[in-house]
Amino acid sequence: MATEYGQGYGYPNGPGFHEAGAEGRRHRLPTPLRAPIEARSWREFGYVMSGLPVGILMFTFAVTMFSLGMGLLITFLGIPVLAAGLAGVLGFGALERARARGLLGLEVAAPKPLRVRKHGALAWMGAILKNGSAWRHLLYSVVQFPWSVFSFVVALTFWAYGWAMLTYPLWFWVFPMYGGQGGLQLYGDGAHRIYLDNPFEITVTALLGLLITMATPWIVRALTTVDRVMVAGLLGPSRLASRVVELESDRGVVVDTAAADLRRIERDLHDGAQARLVNLAMGLGLAKEKLTEDPQAAARMVDEAHGEVKTALQELRDLARGIHPAVLTDRGLDAALSSVASRCTVPVQVDVDLPARPAPAIEGIAYFTVSELLQNISKHARATRATVDVWRVENRLMLQVVDDGVGGADVSGGSGLAGLAERLDAVDGVLVVDSPVGGPSRITAELPWRG
Repeated sequence: MATEYGQGYGYPNGPGFHEAGAEGRRHRLPTPLRAPIEARSWREFGYVMSGLPVGILMFTFAVTMFSLGMGLLITFLGIPVLAAGLAGVLGFGALERARARGLLGLEVAAPKPLRVRKHGALAWMGAILKNGSAWRHLLYSVVQFPWSVFSFVVALTFWAYGWAMLTYPLWFWVFPMYGGQGGLQLYGDGAHRIYLDNPFEITVTALLGLLITMATPWIVRALTTVDRVMVAGLLGPSRLASRVVELESDRGVVVDTAAADLRRIERDLHDGAQARLVNLAMGLGLAKEKLTEDPQAAARMVDEAHGEVKTALQELRDLARGIHPAVLTDRGLDAALSSVASRCTVPVQVDVDLPARPAPAIEGIAYFTVSELLQNISKHARATRATVDVWRVENRLMLQVVDDGVGGADVSGGSGLAGLAERLDAVDGVLVVDSPVGGPSRITAELPWRG
């Protein structure tokens, strides 16, 4: 209801629409051959290589400070040592998040800052010792070191052997020319020596090196996947903190939406029914004055006032229907959506398959969502028919609106669909838009089922 229909929900005649761009640049080399020379592969390899020195530094600091602090807990000195150690690993965590962001493209939010309720060193030490994020950073500093050793050895071994064997034909001449050997020596003892020195062996070595080189980026990518999980799970905010932030954001959306609805209702009442009632009162006052002097003119004024009353009542009914229609309360979604579909400018087929009625709040949001989408179809989609399907899947209420219009709907910022998506997100809902240019458009909404 707070969404402006004129925004077009991102359809071609609305400001949120974007023309389909040119197709992405196609690479001539297939992915396995392209991977060893891609920038992403080299960034991931650099992340693994730099992880070992960083891991040694973090592990040494964390183990030293923790052991020293725990050993000194019999005295008061253990507490400040532990607090300083936790503060240090928080700093290392910021470094690791920056390294993951720069080399892996992984965006991990920083944990919430310490909440120190009182001033002083003791309050700060108590806050950091009770901070769960600091202890997760300490755990990361300990477990990252053995993993960095393993990933460093594996990545460097595959990378070095792969490129060395692949380029062996290019530098084979170094051995017989400058090293006094018959090529790369595979085996040797007091009586026998085996060299890679004939064309067949050189070719096989290069082909094997090519296979190892092509496999190395994927091996490194698998190693960095574990790093991604550790960085995101141990160095970011906890799930509880993230959920609190999400709920605070959703609460802000709900408050803003309710305020916008109140402003809209106030504007509609002020500009519509209230203005008509004022004119009605003035007309009846004039009719009262003319009742004795000119009964016919008074009758005409009363008749006009009667028409104003009918118009005001109709506007009030429309306003009440927009807030929460009576048919939805009395008969549920099936009847309410059928009523909305009957007012659409294109034929709409409604299919509601629900075992029971959801909670009134969810039912109202579902009605509002379908109503907005159908009104959007009437104004912008240039469709000839549409369908509305409502069903339940486990603990989710599913809505789907399909039309055969021009397509091109976009949920990007600035379009009406963005506001609708925010409303659904405020109750843990999801809006998915599939609307290629030329149509058809398929918009699916998912809401939590609350009986």
